[in-house]
Amino acid sequence: MLVGLLLAAGLHAAPAQPAAAPAAKDAKPKPAAPAETKPAPAKAEAKTPAQPAKETKPAAPKPEPAKPATEPATPAAEPAPPAATDDTEDEAAAENADAEKAAVAKPVGADPVRIYGWREDVLINGVQEKLKAKLDTGALTSSIHAEEKELFERDGKKWVRFIVTDPGVKKPVRTRIEAPLVRIAHIKEPGGETTSREVVRLSFLIGDRKMRGEFTLNNRSNMLAPVLIGRNTIKDLGWVDPTRVHLAEQKIVR
Repeated sequence: MLVGLLLAAGLHAAPAQPAAAPAAKDAKPKPAAPAETKPAPAKAEAKTPAQPAKETKPAAPKPEPAKPATEPATPAAEPAPPAATDDTEDEAAAENADAEKAAVAKPVGADPVRIYGWREDVLINGVQEKLKAKLDTGALTSSIHAEEKELFERDGKKWVRFIVTDPGVKKPVRTRIEAPLVRIAHIKEPGGETTSREVVRLSFLIGDRKMRGEFTLNNRSNMLAPVLIGRNTIKDLGWVDPTRVHLAEQKIVR
């Protein structure tokens, strides 16, 4: 009997042990509480150092580079050159300066160069028929025969009105044209006297080339051609063959 009672008491006590196991299961969620470690405040601390970064805006002095913008504005004062319409430059001095520049040898490029004869026909803009022209490397500025020259003003600027013709022809065509005055050139004649010549800028056609250059208005009635093309234009035109004439239409290339 006692044994039976003891066994019965043991059976009743045994189930009490498994009851403790569920209690352990309930204890497991508690470790989740440590997940509330406060790393979040660390983020807040990181934000605080970002604020001093905003204070680094002393870069504001960058507007100072705006000063150079005012400096380039100074070149605007260069428009003064237009007043040089009455330039009294001596052509002899200009030729000497050109000779000094030419003393420096320049390499010949590989690009093709057009060849012209020492005499060609040119068509001056505004003139209906072609005129004979001499390509002269010994002259600095081009020249054209002009008659009945007349200075006048238009819109506050000086202009020249003159007649272009070929005095070597019996019945030449006379064409009156007008052009802005570039300057007044003072040229010394062989006798020592200085003469004044008006200088204008004209457009002309030589072969199939459209050119533009400065021409002095001169009396060329005693010259072989009413038009002379000088070095200032030849340097942009091409090469001159002193042994041949009228090569412009042939389009010969070196």
